[in-house]
Amino acid sequence: MAVFVLDKRGTPLMPCSEKRARVLLARGRARVHRLVPFTIRIVDRLLADSAWQPLCVKIDPGSKTTGIAPVRETAQTTTVLGLFALSHRGRQISAALRQRANSRRRRRSTNLRYRAPRFRNRTKPAGWLPPSLRHRVETTMTWVHRLQRLAPIAALSVELVRFDMQLLEHPDIAGVAYQHGTLAGYELREYLLEKWKRQCAYCDKQDVPLQIDHIVPTSASGSQSEQREPGYPGLRQRRYQIAADSRPR
Repeated sequence: MAVFVLDKRGTPLMPCSEKRARVLLARGRARVHRLVPFTIRIVDRLLADSAWQPLCVKIDPGSKTTGIAPVRETAQTTTVLGLFALSHRGRQISAALRQRANSRRRRRSTNLRYRAPRFRNRTKPAGWLPPSLRHRVETTMTWVHRLQRLAPIAALSVELVRFDMQLLEHPDIAGVAYQHGTLAGYELREYLLEKWKRQCAYCDKQDVPLQIDHIVPTSASGSQSEQREPGYPGLRQRRYQIAADSRPR
């Protein structure tokens, strides 16, 4: 792993190897600036006297862990300067929110001061994200900004992967056959909308909000594949739409 380097004014320079960092520290030309990630500060050099190359930060996002790697790219090679594994607290945040909701529900139902529920008159602003997802995004961007202060970062690359389950169904699939499967050119939701003619699989209603549902639940050996019948092909109305239709008039 490379060591981040700053000039005597705190401007990021090109990272160096661990051996060179030890030599600079031993000769008194550098000071320890930060421990995590380990960073040194040169005491006798400025950015104008140094040669540097623009770096790129590559991100592999995940629900539990996000990988971050600053790299130096040339026309022939790509050199990885560091590897970081960022663990997220999404499950802890969800558990804390559930505990808070249960505590408030208990205060409303026991012999305590009555607290009326207020969720009906609260609106979500534009761009709202769930707290666990917002934590994941903001924590990742915090570390990206932190690396920008320690290295000459000029580009950002994020890996966006969408999975197709046909490889699990057909292990021998390869090449062009894999690229032209059932979901070629479709998202799963669009595929199901076309397959079920944009109507509910239970009541055949159209022009209502629909969501994906298992017609046969997985607990009853229902399939997870969109190709099997009747495993995972269903679209049904949203619950609030059904509740609105069932109210007395």
